[in-house]
Amino acid sequence: MKIGVISDTHGYEGRFALACEKFFAGADMILHAGDVLNHGPNNPNCKGDDYAPKALAKRINESEIPIIICRGNCDSEVDQMVINLPIQAPYAYVYAGGKRIVLTHGHTVNTDAEKDDMAAHLKADIFITGHVHKNVLEKRGNTIFLNPGTPSPYLTNREDKKTSVAVITDDKIEIFDLDTGDVLMSLAI
Repeated sequence: MKIGVISDTHGYEGRFALACEKFFAGADMILHAGDVLNHGPNNPNCKGDDYAPKALAKRINESEIPIIICRGNCDSEVDQMVINLPIQAPYAYVYAGGKRIVLTHGHTVNTDAEKDDMAAHLKADIFITGHVHKNVLEKRGNTIFLNPGTPSPYLTNREDKKTSVAVITDDKIEIFDLDTGDVLMSLAI
């Protein structure tokens, strides 16, 4: 099993493409934790040559790897008009490699206690969020909590400004620096 995990692309097509080429090639699926196209009114002005929401929608629509997306706080019905996959569900529940994986953006479950409660209720083995543009990879109780961060150098909330994505395999979860390929965090499953 190989699952690519990304969140908070906010229209940065070039960064999504880089993630697919460097880390998601040959994946069984890609899980996107929301905020796909829109930069949102609270984010800084869109910067960089790769801010291209239409091109990102086209790339997602043409992906040979299945992509499962949950709605982020910046995703709207207008975005759904250009993406051929459902993006309006507040969470997705995936069963892969014998693991129950829950995917939600994170803006409606802000605290660890809220995430713990939702993960327990849904019996999640892996609970994935985005929203805060910063990595999380930790096990609490029976659940692994993962936030892959953001691939955008303009939106990352890491102190070192690194951008990131994650990959889930049969035996581990790793968060990678999108640019260097370095492993930023790793946890055995």
